[in-house]
Amino acid sequence: MNAQKSITSGLEDYLEEIYIAKLNNTPLKGAELARKLNISRASVSEALSRLVSQNLITYSSYEAISLTKTGISEAKKVYRKHNILKNFFEKVLDIPPVEAGENACKIEHIVSKNILDKMDKFTEFYQENQEIFDRYKKETLK
Repeated sequence: MNAQKSITSGLEDYLEEIYIAKLNNTPLKGAELARKLNISRASVSEALSRLVSQNLITYSSYEAISLTKTGISEAKKVYRKHNILKNFFEKVLDIPPVEAGENACKIEHIVSKNILDKMDKFTEFYQENQEIFDRYKKETLK
């Protein structure tokens, strides 16, 4: 099964939040996920059922949500996209962290792999060649 083609942007948000909880070793239940995403419990239950049917998570009421091996793989992709975009916005474009994160969350669902990879390489270049970008900022902020 190619999960990537069947995962909607909404489901990607759920996977990412579940993955972040896993990274933080914080058990996450459906009700907590609803609060974090500011979504109704019914909507969360429906989404979790879809993630279970796609073999991305294991979940039953009142238990913590667990990512399957496939779920971890897909969640890592979403998390990586978000971080590349957020880093680019913060480090290269000098966007405040909250604004960078909000925009990364919106754009991560539509950005192509090609653009994402180029943004990632550009951010690396930026970090290795700070003097070029200091000059750029000095010239553009006149």
